[in-house]
Amino acid sequence: MQDREGETTEGGLSAMSQDSAAVPDAARKLAARRRREIVAVLLFSGGPIFESSIPLSVFGIDRQDAGVPRYRLLVCAGEDAPLRTTGGLELSAPYGLEAISRAGTVVVPAWRSITQAPPPAALDALRRAHEEGARIVGLCTGAFVLAAAGLLDGRPATTHWMYAPTLAKRYPSVHVDPRELFVDDGDVLTSAGTAAGIDLCLHIVRTDHGADAANALARRLVVPPRRTASDMGHQRYLDRSLPEEIGADPLAEVVAWALEHLHEQFDVETLAARAYMSRRTFDRRFRSLTGSAPLQWLITQRVLQAQRLLETSDYSVDEVAGRCGFRSPVALRGHFRRQLGASPAAYRAAYRARRPQNGSAEPVLRPERAERADRPERERAALGAGADRFSAAALAGHGLGSAEAGEAGKPQSDVYAARLPESPVGRGAVRPVLPGQRERPVG
Repeated sequence: MQDREGETTEGGLSAMSQDSAAVPDAARKLAARRRREIVAVLLFSGGPIFESSIPLSVFGIDRQDAGVPRYRLLVCAGEDAPLRTTGGLELSAPYGLEAISRAGTVVVPAWRSITQAPPPAALDALRRAHEEGARIVGLCTGAFVLAAAGLLDGRPATTHWMYAPTLAKRYPSVHVDPRELFVDDGDVLTSAGTAAGIDLCLHIVRTDHGADAANALARRLVVPPRRTASDMGHQRYLDRSLPEEIGADPLAEVVAWALEHLHEQFDVETLAARAYMSRRTFDRRFRSLTGSAPLQWLITQRVLQAQRLLETSDYSVDEVAGRCGFRSPVALRGHFRRQLGASPAAYRAAYRARRPQNGSAEPVLRPERAERADRPERERAALGAGADRFSAAALAGHGLGSAEAGEAGKPQSDVYAARLPESPVGRGAVRPVLPGQRERPVG
């Protein structure tokens, strides 16, 4: 039920069967009529019920008795009724788009189809809210609505890993990173899949009211108070799939050849020659089809192959590097750590600790011990990686590079899973990018 101030409680929804470049953070003040604790949830017809219910449960139930500060929830219809969810359930939202003008936080929990354009009126309401200082949140495919409104231009963002190539291809100015559970870019936030929507909502509560409030809410919801993409129980998703439309393109044969010959050392020039194209034309065609530069895609496929071999074989790390087309174990370690957040040795130890093979009682190194055992090699790799990045950057400036020499020097405008979260050369030491932490694009 809804109270006079617009709060919708658990039964309040009836069921009937990067900042804009023009306005810096400091200049965008929250309009006087907007309050951050007033949360508008924007629903559309055809949206999944579970994703839609996440912000309703987090922000719409009074849990002050458990130490959770109270939010005011406004459930808004993003288009004309009736709103039907997946499964045919029909919803009636108590507010329309006009109620968004009161909210300091606006959440788009999902969008019905990544191939459809959102209603223009809803996009206008989101832009207006953002201009007036509201915090805009997109959960899962809700990121497509934010991107259509232009709110993700030039910003880091994430979405469900299955839809990340489409988001990157359709909105090339968005820096898509499907490896994160959520991305907090200040006044615009996005999350990955369904469960990551809970993580982001808890992060918002933690930001507004501190860790104690977020932890109390997590206990009530019976979920972990804080997950990260590198948690032992959470695998980062790297996928060798490509958008379906590439299947009918002449490049499909070249892509298939590359996947079958990852154990060989070849570079993008080799792929371009097989496609009878210049390197420049090949890069442009490949990016238009996949949303990713071919060099970055190739690196990701090599890392993915290494991930499989570490899981399913007893090859040493050096042997794995050779069988995945890396020119040296140093190159494998650098790219593996950048994309998966762990060294190959630590990854294998952690994987085997979770999945004992054949019921063997043979002890497995704990991840931290594997890290220590791998430390001398990692220190040497770090020294080598600095030189590799320098030389790769120099080569890249002349349009040169190989599958190993050029990868670390590629600009961060390359999107999708192979974006390398490292500092550009000359801007200080490489530092890890934490889940939810803003990674500013180069330039």
